[in-house]
Amino acid sequence: MSDIEIITFGCRLNAYESEVMREHAKAAGVGDAVIVNTCAVTAEAVRQARQAIRKARRDAPGARSVVTGCAAQIDPDRFAAMDEVDRVIGNQEKMQARTFQGLCVEDTEKVAVNDIMSVTETAGHLIEGFGNRARAYVQIQNGCDHRCTFCIIPFGRGNSRSVPAGEVVAQVRRLVENGYAEIVLTGVDMTAYGADLPGDMTLGKLVRSVLKLVPELPRLRISSIDSVEADPALIAAIAEEERLMPHLHLSLQAGDDLTLKRMKRRHARADSVAFCEAMRKARPDMVFAADIIAGFPTETEAMFANSLSLVDDCGLTFLHVFPFSAREGTPAARMPQVNGAVVTRRAADLRAKGVAALKNHLEGARGRRIQVLMENEAHGRSADFTPVKLETCAEAGALIDAVVSGDDGAALLAETAS
Repeated sequence: MSDIEIITFGCRLNAYESEVMREHAKAAGVGDAVIVNTCAVTAEAVRQARQAIRKARRDAPGARSVVTGCAAQIDPDRFAAMDEVDRVIGNQEKMQARTFQGLCVEDTEKVAVNDIMSVTETAGHLIEGFGNRARAYVQIQNGCDHRCTFCIIPFGRGNSRSVPAGEVVAQVRRLVENGYAEIVLTGVDMTAYGADLPGDMTLGKLVRSVLKLVPELPRLRISSIDSVEADPALIAAIAEEERLMPHLHLSLQAGDDLTLKRMKRRHARADSVAFCEAMRKARPDMVFAADIIAGFPTETEAMFANSLSLVDDCGLTFLHVFPFSAREGTPAARMPQVNGAVVTRRAADLRAKGVAALKNHLEGARGRRIQVLMENEAHGRSADFTPVKLETCAEAGALIDAVVSGDDGAALLAETAS
């Protein structure tokens, strides 16, 4: 092995940061290294990261093993104690070029993890791109000021901080110049964007700036948002900007008001329903994805039924279902837990509801003319992020006009439009 392998877990922000690390490592001359960029959102995510670390050492016994990401930030000693790990670096350190210069020095300390709560800025990093020339991610924000009772991520990411708008625009422009047709703006708490910047900057105003200042960008997409904090400029941009894709991933988590209160969320069930109705009225082709937790502590059957019915009431299409997993150090871990078998069953019920919702969405698209961004020669995504299988081959990164001929239950089947 003579190059750098990066194994990435978790969110789109981690995917972006992995590319920053790749460029820093190459510039520093780091070779024969495996970097594992961990996630801490669930106990299962941590388990998978540790498993991947062990496997990487078995597969490449001579490679240097570096562990970073949220799980490493939160519990560095646990990873440092693993025989397979050579270095542990924190979420701030992984974004700094000097960290990777230090990796080439044998006698450096095994653990380099700063107090993430002391970090007050998130610097923009001008990267060249991601793998193929399809979709690229741009970090606009990091950290979170909220303290949901189930979430450990603020302790891995720190408090909310924003990348200045000018740096975001510059990064988008560079990626578009390098051939990317779609840019995804990403962060931990996207709707908090701009609160720490001078002036009156918001996520919606940033979106408008990107679209105005990079007119050659075909597609702009927003990753997960907290709908109750969507600013008026963002709502207007969703309604008016055709290049802003009609797909929103919503951080809903539950559909029961008491559960939401115990989660320490900032919205009620009615807020979610009203937001989806308003967005669909403003943008009829809007498609929603959502995160929903099954089996949150104290959740009764009636409370779960409210989450299940939220799928229909909000008109959700893509569900990201999380069986509740107690994270040590969070208030929810100290609450009365739901029986594990019940949690598993509720998660399965939610997933089945999601399968049905997707089926209806796919069947309703038959005959529709769509534009597909190809991710490889045969598969891509429509504007509303629906998976598409194209019957003829096309180059990755190409935007192809197509007509939907059917579906296979998981993706649209489409033919190139004449």
